[in-house]
Amino acid sequence: MTENNCSLRAMNCEMNLLSMPDGSAMFMQGNTCVVAGVYGPIEAKLQKMIHDKASIEVVFTPIKGPPSIDGRAKELYIKDSCESTLITSLHPSTLISINIQEMQDDGGLLACAINASCIALINSNLSMKFTIAAVHCMIDKDSKAIVIDPDEVQLQNAKATFMFAFDSVRKDIICCNANGRFNEQELLKATDKCRDASKHIFDFYRDIVKKYAYVI
Repeated sequence: MTENNCSLRAMNCEMNLLSMPDGSAMFMQGNTCVVAGVYGPIEAKLQKMIHDKASIEVVFTPIKGPPSIDGRAKELYIKDSCESTLITSLHPSTLISINIQEMQDDGGLLACAINASCIALINSNLSMKFTIAAVHCMIDKDSKAIVIDPDEVQLQNAKATFMFAFDSVRKDIICCNANGRFNEQELLKATDKCRDASKHIFDFYRDIVKKYAYVI
């Protein structure tokens, strides 16, 4: 593998494909595909109610098998990312529920799920401080190259993997997930490359919103 392997896989999106949610999106990066649906704000049950803002609930459903610890971890990352972008104070004592359905995983599932959630939130017309773009990357154990948005075949040769989510305003890190062995320089290099790649995802968001605005 070489440094040339640092481009995002092809992205595709369909907004508003589900009739029941207030906002929905199917998002694909390469062969990885996720469907996200946003419900709310709706009345929150007493145990989930926060009196001065909306509470956020995320449910991640894997393509097969029961919910797992890894799925619960994905829910926390998605929840924290979405909570950072929403102006929850506009909807006190309510619940915003985000349902994520895994359709296919060919690498970068968490990043794809965060991006699908962001597009579904845009489609729901909830007030947002900014949008978020998540990028997955790896360090190849042979060449030590940073590979952006690797698929499952490439990931077989990874010595470390990273997922960064950035905001659209300052490109600050909203959340980060890292696995494997790496040093500080490799972490900083991966962060910079993923931040650069996130700009293409934000451009994709703008294009898809324009497309659906014309359709509507």
